[in-house]
Amino acid sequence: PFINSSSASDVEKSQQYNGKNMALFEEEMDNSPMVSSILSSLANYSNLPQGSKEHEEAENEEGAAPSLGTLMGVYLPCIQNIFGVILFLRMTWMVGIGGVFGSFIIVFMCCSTTMLTAISMSAIATNGVVPAGGSYYMISRSLGPEFGGAVGICFYLGTTFAGAMYILGAIELLLIYILPQAAIFKMEGLEGADMEAAMLNNMRVYGTIVLSFMATVVFVGVKYVNKLALVFLACVILSILAVYAGVIKTAFEPPVFPVCILGNRTLISKGFDVCAKVIERDNGTVTTKLWKIFCDSEFLNATCDEYFANNNVSEIQGIPGVSSGILAENLFGYYLEKGDFLEKRGISAMQDPEAVITNSNRYVLADITSFFTLLVGIYFPSVTGIMAGSNRSGDLRDAQKSIPIGTIAAITTTSIVYMSAVVLFGACIEGVVLRDKFGEGVDGNLVIGTLAWPSPWVIVIGSFFSTCGAGLQSLTGAPRLLQAISRDSVIPFLKVSTHTHIKYLTVLYCLICEIGIIIASLDAVAPILSMFFLMCYMFVNLACALQTLLRTPNWRPRFKFYHWALSFLGMSLCLSLMFICSWYYAIVAMVIATCIYKYIEFAGAEKEWGDGIRGISLSAARFALMRLEEGPPHTKNWRPQIMVLVSVDAEHNVEQPRLLSLTNQLKAGKGLTIVGTSVVGTYLNNHAEAQQADQSLRKLMETEKVKGFSQVVISSNLRDGTSHLIQVGGLGGLKHNTVLVSWPRTWKQAEDNLRFRNFIEVVRETTAASMALLVPKNIAAYPSNGERFTEGHIDVWWIVHDGGMLMLLPFLLRQHKVWRKCKMRIFTVAQMDDNSIQMKKDLITFLYHLRIDAEVEVVEMHDSDISAYTYEKTLVMEQRSQILKQMHLTKNEMEREIQSITDSSRGSIRRKNPSNLRSQQSSGEPAGVSVEEKPEEEVQLIHNKNATPTSPTSPITPAGGVATPGSEVQMTWTDKAEHQAAAAHPEQGGVKDIFNMKPEWESLNQSNVRRMHTALRLNEVIMKKSKDAKLVLLNMPGPPKNHMGEENYMEFLEVLTEGLNRVLLVRGGGREVITIYS
Repeated sequence: PFINSSSASDVEKSQQYNGKNMALFEEEMDNSPMVSSILSSLANYSNLPQGSKEHEEAENEEGAAPSLGTLMGVYLPCIQNIFGVILFLRMTWMVGIGGVFGSFIIVFMCCSTTMLTAISMSAIATNGVVPAGGSYYMISRSLGPEFGGAVGICFYLGTTFAGAMYILGAIELLLIYILPQAAIFKMEGLEGADMEAAMLNNMRVYGTIVLSFMATVVFVGVKYVNKLALVFLACVILSILAVYAGVIKTAFEPPVFPVCILGNRTLISKGFDVCAKVIERDNGTVTTKLWKIFCDSEFLNATCDEYFANNNVSEIQGIPGVSSGILAENLFGYYLEKGDFLEKRGISAMQDPEAVITNSNRYVLADITSFFTLLVGIYFPSVTGIMAGSNRSGDLRDAQKSIPIGTIAAITTTSIVYMSAVVLFGACIEGVVLRDKFGEGVDGNLVIGTLAWPSPWVIVIGSFFSTCGAGLQSLTGAPRLLQAISRDSVIPFLKVSTHTHIKYLTVLYCLICEIGIIIASLDAVAPILSMFFLMCYMFVNLACALQTLLRTPNWRPRFKFYHWALSFLGMSLCLSLMFICSWYYAIVAMVIATCIYKYIEFAGAEKEWGDGIRGISLSAARFALMRLEEGPPHTKNWRPQIMVLVSVDAEHNVEQPRLLSLTNQLKAGKGLTIVGTSVVGTYLNNHAEAQQADQSLRKLMETEKVKGFSQVVISSNLRDGTSHLIQVGGLGGLKHNTVLVSWPRTWKQAEDNLRFRNFIEVVRETTAASMALLVPKNIAAYPSNGERFTEGHIDVWWIVHDGGMLMLLPFLLRQHKVWRKCKMRIFTVAQMDDNSIQMKKDLITFLYHLRIDAEVEVVEMHDSDISAYTYEKTLVMEQRSQILKQMHLTKNEMEREIQSITDSSRGSIRRKNPSNLRSQQSSGEPAGVSVEEKPEEEVQLIHNKNATPTSPTSPITPAGGVATPGSEVQMTWTDKAEHQAAAAHPEQGGVKDIFNMKPEWESLNQSNVRRMHTALRLNEVIMKKSKDAKLVLLNMPGPPKNHMGEENYMEFLEVLTEGLNRVLLVRGGGREVITIYS
């Protein structure tokens, strides 16, 4: 009783679903399972995707169930990732250079960006299950594989450069604060550029060593890294608590960190013990070590440095304490050029502007030129790390609950710490100490360490371990991210590593990380990774905003506190920060992301993840269609929106593939293209065939590079199918206005009788629908897309005005490389009473205004008598129509083309028996074709196998004989001609003499005679002018109003285009399609 039922399976099904109240649905159970089974499979879903076992699980050969809660799984990892090397190494310097006010703005901007991103991320993370892969997974499933791949690679590169930054931070701590004597390239005694180069080389060497060591640790076992994670986290928290404790202590007992100032310049504290020029000792004045540094001897009469001699030495307290009121001095920025002295505000110094600066290596100098945007770039990495929780989504007990709470709590905590740190550093520490990046003025102590309680070493050791830990975690996390991307196989060059071991990806990580280490400067690496993280966060915000605005039915996040405006604000902040940090890095990062996007688009795997970009396309398409006015577009906007009607054979292959080549060549108009065909049958029975035909159309469209849509209609007959296509193709204002259909080549064969009638119906329907019609004749001779014409002409025969379609088509064709070298010629026909010279002038002016380059020629057609040949052609045509209606030819005879038919007489058709015909055939006479006898009459067909195609140069003689192809026959009717004709065929008693045929001409339909006359004359003129043209475009006459003259219509068109290689018959849609106005 059901569509898919088969009797054998009915019994099994009835048993299987017996007693389950499912009898009505048992037919659909194969493809629509019961709700109970669906629910059980969903409840048992593991959000670790197959094959993504973590490293340690693979080693232990057992997969533990996800067990981490919000605190351990999200909050603490985020805290650990966010608090990093920048807080300890650059935060104080940033406050000193940018001022409390400027630094607070930077921190607020960066923290706002991450908070808004976290809100967007929470919405995405709670909209369905997020497997391992974190941010990459969220973006790729929200914005599609192209964006996902581009952002995934950006995030990977960001994480990789973050690893390099952590390693560089760890080495800076080691070589400057912990073990300065470990330096391979010694820095003592070096100045300026030499010292800087030595420092960078030390960074490079030690960086590579540390990276190799970390990689070894990861190879030995990730589980040890994860076990140590808590230790590293404890270091970070203890260090921060030590700073807060130190701040509180400064209120009542500031630590003693004196800074020595000469004039207003800060001195490097190494090399002297007392901050004074001379000291009183044993009732005498003795010079100090400081004196010896700036003077040529230790005696009081020594020659000293001019600046040293003119200015006093003073000692100030490095950490005056929170209650000292130093905050007011540190409120505003103090930006420095590279090599500037660190000067104390509020102290005047005696200085000769023209004096040569000496002993500059004794002063604390600015190591880089600083400006606001640089500070943003250096600071931003200290707020990254918000994805740490979502990256562990595979380990969480309830990711949808933990990710939003944990991430937002972590960002809130860290933002409070950062903002309070900015204010407290400005309130506790002297400005020159804050600006002293490496603590050279405070005995080489880490500046943030001077504030810490109980000792600076708490911070130095704590931050060293935390940076090493962060580097190790980056080294374990980044390769897994790349593995998640490669597992999706959206990026072809990563497909290789789908099944490769994580260790190979770790080696790749080390190679990229080494680039950052070779750069060697923490201040130069930080903006690079800022770019990649900002780009990643920007796309997270974009994904959330799009999903919200598009109102995708699947967008149902559990996290409710999001809004598209917040996401857009976050996205704008990310984009602004990218260009604020460094416009050229921003452009490079965008170029990298764009290249990856385009690469995935062209070469990547086709993935359908129901992403938001598809949603945008749908919404944009709907919006654009609604905006398109329903009425016809303005002439300036008119372009051929083509419906290509093709026919398919029994194997569902397209019979006229060159139609699509022509379509491609016409597509300079960039309009709509629909390729349609109809399949005979019913929808239920022939659906599979229709799908095959559709596949075949799409394949051919891809081969011919035709961008458009395919449409297959199933109908009880081809006529209706074609009619349906013409009526319902397109949508709203985006409908076709032009139909392209090929000429029915074999229309004279009786089995194709239906095809040519269908063709004429198409002509009628397009006329009724005011659509343009293009009919290429001899489509097989048209060029393919690969061919090139190096010369030649496209000839336009403009006989009647049909809205300028004839002008537009050659222009469009010549945009394509096939026709580009062809020149355009326009011929128009002048009658006797036309002024052909004026016509030519007008036409040239018209074309000039149309901005079309073409040669112009006016062809004069003088009135002439209708020739006998025309009458004969018309007679033959009408008789063929009569006979085709009255008889049924055998299949064998159908295959031959009937070229001329003459009746023995119009009144009574004389009988000839078949044996007579055979004897005529054997004696070389025109062969008679045997026909079945009719009850009333028998018809004689005179048929010549060797006949040449009829054309004005080789006409059929009136008596039915055929002129030799080379000789033109003059049709003058004289007595002599009559006797010659009678003498030539004495045995054809059935053919009346010439004079006796004239009454038959008179009985012909005079309108047919006139039409035949026009067709012959035009063909004669066209052949004369355009015989060698690459393409001839010609006005197509309208179809007959009644069905009686359909064969005649086809014959007229055949005569009109005879002898031409490629003809495109054009019928306008009755409206202007080209205009002279801009």
